[in-house]
Amino acid sequence: MGQHRLLSRLGLALCLLLLLGGTGGRAGQQQGPVEERGPWGRARYEVMKKHLGAVGALSRQYWHYLACRVWKEDCEEEETEEAEEESSPRPSWSLPLVGQDYLEILSAWYCSFGKCCKTGDCRIVNNITGLEADLNGQLHGQHLAKQVVVQAVQRFLQSPQPEKALVLSFHGWSGTGKNFVARMVATHLYQDGLKSECVRLFISVLHFPHHKYVDLYKVQLKKQISETVRLCKQSLFIFDEAEKLHFGLLDAIKPFMAHMGQVDSRRSIFLFLSNLGGNTINEVALDFWRAGRAREEISMELLEQRLRLELQGPEENAYAHSHLLEENLVDFLVPFLPLEYHHVKLCAQDAFLARGLPYTEAALDEVAKMMVFVPKEEKLFSAQGCKSVSQRINYFLP
Repeated sequence: MGQHRLLSRLGLALCLLLLLGGTGGRAGQQQGPVEERGPWGRARYEVMKKHLGAVGALSRQYWHYLACRVWKEDCEEEETEEAEEESSPRPSWSLPLVGQDYLEILSAWYCSFGKCCKTGDCRIVNNITGLEADLNGQLHGQHLAKQVVVQAVQRFLQSPQPEKALVLSFHGWSGTGKNFVARMVATHLYQDGLKSECVRLFISVLHFPHHKYVDLYKVQLKKQISETVRLCKQSLFIFDEAEKLHFGLLDAIKPFMAHMGQVDSRRSIFLFLSNLGGNTINEVALDFWRAGRAREEISMELLEQRLRLELQGPEENAYAHSHLLEENLVDFLVPFLPLEYHHVKLCAQDAFLARGLPYTEAALDEVAKMMVFVPKEEKLFSAQGCKSVSQRINYFLP
């Protein structure tokens, strides 16, 4: 047995010993009287003692089986020897059911620290319930975005065989929550969030700054998307500041969104984050306010129609050039409404809580008053949303 394998298995044995030690003694050994009631009543104690006894009675074959389940490559060297030994008689042995349960728990624990498969798919969690809960609790003033994102992602993941990748296009002013929602999606679909091997984040001005190198960018982008999809069938691609993408780059992405490439990308999700359409969305919100109607009455049908008219208009922009909308590659336009004064206060409250700092209602008002509000007459919407709120609370630090 090699040094690496020996250390690995010793480490695994130590983990089990620590688990056993946490019970206050060896399996089957009682230390002092056990009360009939409380969290460690007699019945529960007897069950735990039985379970730990099964673990303590594990044979050498059990250890071998355990190591093979966690480090499968270590067993390849011994396959020949085991095949030769199969002809010789050996005492009958079977894996206890209780031991199998502990094996699954231990394997899951090990996998939480390292990779247990050759692809990144083993780190996918798809926690839609958590996504919906966090959006409801932390995304302020965006009833449409919450509804569209949760429903679209959930239905896509539940589809046994989607026809194409899911494509969502986020639109709205800066600071309204587009990046926040994109991070939330990554966090709740993948155990490693944005650091997952299945997630790729591209920022236009950072990754593709010079249009004269667009041909080189296209080659690199195609390669990166292809490699990610081959590694993870369910991949997530986020394009921030998408309105600044060269139309040639969007043309390079289209085959993956339309399932026309050499790799199967039908399980992938594409998120485009853009400030385009922000003025149109704000105009609709302002019209509702002036008419005395609540912003929650703004419907998706109304905003989507207005957004499409702007994005497909004569103005020269990347979306119009790429014909993504005309070719029906974008499944949902996700509008982010402008944030009002009370939304900014909620963002300030979140910022204080995130730092573990105490706050008062007066402090929240002071933070909100530091922001710039438009239009000039009504001063209704925060010009930067909640983008700089976390920096503003620095003024209240001792």
